[in-house]
Amino acid sequence: MLRADDFPEEGELIIGTVQTVKNYGAFVILDEYENKEGFIHITEVATGWIKYIRDYIRERQKVVCKVLRVDKSKGHVDLSLKQVNEHQRREKIQDWKNEQKAKKLVEITAEKLEKSVDWCYEEFAFDLMEKYGSLYRALEECAINPNVLKEEGFKGEWIDIVTSVALDNIAPPFVKVSGYLDLTCPLPDGIVHIKNALLEAERSEKNKLMVQYVGAPQYRIKVNAPDYKTAEEELKKASERAIMYIQAHDGDGKYYREIKE
Repeated sequence: MLRADDFPEEGELIIGTVQTVKNYGAFVILDEYENKEGFIHITEVATGWIKYIRDYIRERQKVVCKVLRVDKSKGHVDLSLKQVNEHQRREKIQDWKNEQKAKKLVEITAEKLEKSVDWCYEEFAFDLMEKYGSLYRALEECAINPNVLKEEGFKGEWIDIVTSVALDNIAPPFVKVSGYLDLTCPLPDGIVHIKNALLEAERSEKNKLMVQYVGAPQYRIKVNAPDYKTAEEELKKASERAIMYIQAHDGDGKYYREIKE
């Protein structure tokens, strides 16, 4: 839902739609704040001298701006386009798209519950936003762990529906982390034991593990997991399984996070 009574904070990045472009600057509708407008002075549109402002900004263009100043008494919000770098722009746009998707999922939830969208926000959506920082992040957590809302103490008929909608519509985020194994075995069939040790390393019930040959006796273990902590734990467990196996067959193993030169 749009934040009707709020103003953005100074330093905040906002999504806006350019409404009017003048020679001295551009007026921007703040998409996240109902009935709020901001202004980008021409000096904040781009670095350097600007001959034609419409070479940089046009009506109906979607922009990411930094909030420079807010005067609530006058309803003025001064914005900067040039002070937003490309990484910030992409990240903000993705966050915006995620929140738009989350709002659609609340509408779906409302239909399934046979309740109004306003009821859903008052009953649980605002609480989820406060707990997780954003509505999309809350739904993402449900997709990762279907029991998370109950574990966090939330109660209500809406929990199972919200979780079901999240599981159906949101792919859990994953991080990729690598570690390295040195495995040796002096036995005549040592190569067989090394292969079996690597198969032990790849065995995981929850996360995707893959082993790649780097150069004898070195192997890379790669894991996809929901977060870095889980990934690190999976790498440690995988290496322990491989080392335990190889040591049981007169071999030796060593695990390390960074590749050795």
